[in-house]
Amino acid sequence: MVFRRGDRVEVASKEEGFNGSYYAATVISELLKKEYIVQYKTLLKDDLSGPLREIVSVDEFRPAPPEIPATGLGLYDKVDAFDNDGWWVGKITGKIGNEFFVYFETTGDEIVYPLENLRIHQEYVDVVHALF
Repeated sequence: MVFRRGDRVEVASKEEGFNGSYYAATVISELLKKEYIVQYKTLLKDDLSGPLREIVSVDEFRPAPPEIPATGLGLYDKVDAFDNDGWWVGKITGKIGNEFFVYFETTGDEIVYPLENLRIHQEYVDVVHALF
């Protein structure tokens, strides 16, 4: 898959403790056949002077999923939860009102989120990512 300047993507974190998380970014330019410069939407430079830019290989990111409202969520549905400036893949393990308990296999944590911090996990994105 080829990405172009301006394409919205999500970059997988490879930092310890952040496995299983993805961060929204925009492709700034293509460097080599499989490397790109991206600018993050929510991550900032160390000095907080602006959005972080980074060189990433194509196997570290995926196309941004379409925005689908998270409605009708049920027990054990796979979701992405927005936390710590990124999206984390988990499964719904319970619900009280408009708050959902989400379990994360990568960390073993179960955390409660309001509906507005959840989105339906898009399997096709994982399939595309696995091809690289």
